Amino acid sequence: MRDKKEFYGILSAIDGAEYAEYTKLIGDFDFARYVLKINQVQESPQDGPTLLVVRVPQIIAGFPPHLFNTPVRRTALEDFLLRRIAERVEELQDFDEEGLARRRLSVAAPGQKILPRSSLVVAEEYLEARLYLDMPVSGGRIPGDTIKEVFFEDLPGIVNSSLIYCNVDEREVEDAVDVMEDADEIRQLLGTRGLVGFVGEGSLLSRYDGEDEPDYERAVPLKVDESARLSLEVPHAGSVEGVGIPTGITVVLGSDYSGRIEFMRALAAGIYNHVPGDGREMCIAVPDVVYIASEPGRSIQRVDISAFVPDPRDGDGREYSTTRADACISEAAATVEAIEVGARVLMYDESDSSASFLSRDADLAELTPELAEAVVPLSLRARQMVDELGVSIVVGGSRAVREFIPIADTVLAIEGHTVRDITAAAKERVADELVAAPDVEPVKRLADVARWIIPSSIDPSLAQHDAYIEALSGDLLEFGRSLVRLGCTAQLADIFQTATIGLIMYYAKLRYLEEGRPLREVLDLIDRDLSTEGIECLTRTLRGDLARPRRYEIAAAINRLETLRMGHLLRSDAQA
Repeated sequence: MRDKKEFYGILSAIDGAEYAEYTKLIGDFDFARYVLKINQVQESPQDGPTLLVVRVPQIIAGFPPHLFNTPVRRTALEDFLLRRIAERVEELQDFDEEGLARRRLSVAAPGQKILPRSSLVVAEEYLEARLYLDMPVSGGRIPGDTIKEVFFEDLPGIVNSSLIYCNVDEREVEDAVDVMEDADEIRQLLGTRGLVGFVGEGSLLSRYDGEDEPDYERAVPLKVDESARLSLEVPHAGSVEGVGIPTGITVVLGSDYSGRIEFMRALAAGIYNHVPGDGREMCIAVPDVVYIASEPGRSIQRVDISAFVPDPRDGDGREYSTTRADACISEAAATVEAIEVGARVLMYDESDSSASFLSRDADLAELTPELAEAVVPLSLRARQMVDELGVSIVVGGSRAVREFIPIADTVLAIEGHTVRDITAAAKERVADELVAAPDVEPVKRLADVARWIIPSSIDPSLAQHDAYIEALSGDLLEFGRSLVRLGCTAQLADIFQTATIGLIMYYAKLRYLEEGRPLREVLDLIDRDLSTEGIECLTRTLRGDLARPRRYEIAAAINRLETLRMGHLLRSDAQA
């Protein structure tokens, strides 16, 4: 292996040369404390940045094995170190003559959520960081002094401050790992306690508008009344108190300004662990929670919405398709799609829902029976879904959730960011308002229907590209000729997760869609591959910007692909 002196010599030799001479940097170079790997250099500056792989042997990095001796602790350590690198990279940004910030080095920096990423890998023998470098060019030539500064000042500084244990605050890294382990312990405890979620007392749930970061100025710590208080034991923090969300049907009552909306969104985000200081460290949900929102304008492919819309005016309710769904039908379809791929908990809030989908006014229904028959609201189906499909339902709101109270197992009220259990009083108040349930058969069918993907409809090609896949933002994915809009998919973590979903769709097409397969089977196979081979299996070349998504967000993207075509098959028919 060549060493850093040879690397310096190459930089000196290509000083002032054309950009193409950067290819001479390809290879592995021993920098004493770490190995620098450059597998490929982009052909021109317009082709994007070059991936740098920095591998530090554990004998030099010196991180104690107890910090990464379980998958949960390993992910927590990787996240902590990645954040340190991102902070250091931020400090290294330059400003051009116009005062605009410019970063040569970059890293796929995480947001508030902790999840497996390809940016940083902790192994027993080494640590590996994957950064990107915009190779400097000036007048079409290589500026030797600038590139030397990157490789012999900036990069060694990042390694020394972020990837060497003796230079890291021991208490900070221990806290980061311990907090995540406590959160995971609560997640494991939920099932044994008959719960699907837990929100810790004192949690700070307010976020900046449109952002995931905490709004400390407006945040009011959540209080939990004795009527709803629950205590859980975790390894490091000891006893943690908060409110649990039981299985079955839970209604969360409160005005839009009571803290209810923040509570519901924090619970939905509880599928992820959060960094210390986020305010939602103790907001935990089981992994299979799906938040359902209304999404007018989305496309739908052969979804059985007949449990909610028996006879839509523009199609067959048992195999409904449209290029532009209305608010109610879009939410019905999203519900069925989530159940199809295995969701165990469905969450709704009236702030993001179609009023006609959630419930209906009984008095008005008597005045307009035709209107009442057009939609069977969730309030009339919820009990059947819980009993027949084994799912749990959490619904939040004020007036729109009244019809859920007679069938609810738990009723929580949030006033002034304080949670109370008012189940007995609420059910007594509406005891005479129970509405007769409709025919249960359409709900039972939801457990029996599988849609098959028609392979040719998953098409990432564009012009001369066999696969053109790019995340334009966290909620907008360009996939071939299609724009996949994911703005109502509330549990996406960030743009890197969205980009990874695009790669997964392409991977599924190449590996598992030589012929039609049920969507759920495809997701099972992808989950298996990601768990056994890691997210690196998705690409032939090494990437430093991947983040693992859940099957539910993958399914959401596939279901919103405008080119998607589905076959329809009853599982009972398939077994026969």
